[in-house]
Amino acid sequence: MNYDKLTESAKKTLLVKEYEDNKKSFKDIANEYGTYPNKVRRDAIKLKIKIRDKSEAQKNVLALGKAEHPTQGKERSESIKKKIGQSVMEAWDNLDNDELENRKKKARDNWNKLPEDIKENILQEANNAVRKASRVGSKLEHHLLNSLVNDGFKVDFHKEQNLLNTKLQIDLFLPKMNVAIEVDGVSHFEPVWGEDSLKRNKKYDNKKTGLILGKGMVLIRVLQKKDYSKSRGDCMYQELKAVLEKIKNKFPEPDNRIIIIGDK
Repeated sequence: MNYDKLTESAKKTLLVKEYEDNKKSFKDIANEYGTYPNKVRRDAIKLKIKIRDKSEAQKNVLALGKAEHPTQGKERSESIKKKIGQSVMEAWDNLDNDELENRKKKARDNWNKLPEDIKENILQEANNAVRKASRVGSKLEHHLLNSLVNDGFKVDFHKEQNLLNTKLQIDLFLPKMNVAIEVDGVSHFEPVWGEDSLKRNKKYDNKKTGLILGKGMVLIRVLQKKDYSKSRGDCMYQELKAVLEKIKNKFPEPDNRIIIIGDK
């Protein structure tokens, strides 16, 4: 069959059969029917045949066994994983404001399209996750805890402290250094659960700050305004460790005992 001599109706029938039903690529069709891939593609667009996007095309190639999955079944070294995570984090951090707003808008639009029952389930799971994090600690808290312990720091995790007859939990406490570390998620500075909840969090944070400083401790607040990732956790830990090394060398004067790091 000579593709170039087919009528438009015959071309459409052929493309529906080979491209849509048999999942062949434009290159496969061109090779089989003696023409060029770009010509087949142009005809498909002209005849209003839905073109597979890059993701669909890749899945199709893998499903047909024409290529191997680039990562499936392959182990990456920790250094490679770290480099990949770092590059992804930097890509997000370097997005300009227009692109960032565009992605936020797409996320909002996708959320608004969800059925109400699915939205309710997602919100319920999010609430459960927040409550669980308040009991057992967030992912970033555990990341910092493990990193500190691995580097030989003595750390008390979520230990209740008696501060002026008031029992308060400090996220991470370094008793030998007299340093308190508080990891503040986005709900500490944005009304994610409403304005009343934000006011309560700020009031509690201010009270805790005063009591910690009153005991002569250094308070390090780690701000987490972006989603947790191991790469971001590594960066925050390096920043935290640098601050702790300075405190080791010279304990700060009373006026300099609040230190803020993280996503400023």
